[in-house]
Amino acid sequence: RQMKITLNPDEKVVRIVKEGLQKTGGYCPCRTEKKEEYKCMCQEFREQIKDPGFEGYCHCMLYYKSQEEK
Repeated sequence: RQMKITLNPDEKVVRIVKEGLQKTGGYCPCRTEKKEEYKCMCQEFREQIKDPGFEGYCHCMLYYKSQEEK
């Protein structure tokens, strides 16, 4: 099995989140605090990526980790 990270297929979500990232200086626009662990790609999602069983979206729905059969 191999993992793949892609952008959300919903272009509106991608546009809104990217605009939010620009306004916050690269911090997750869904978070109220500007902490290093909330800098995109956030620590939470990087940890989820390490989990071989995880498949799903990051907190702000910008990225999706999927499992692909080789």
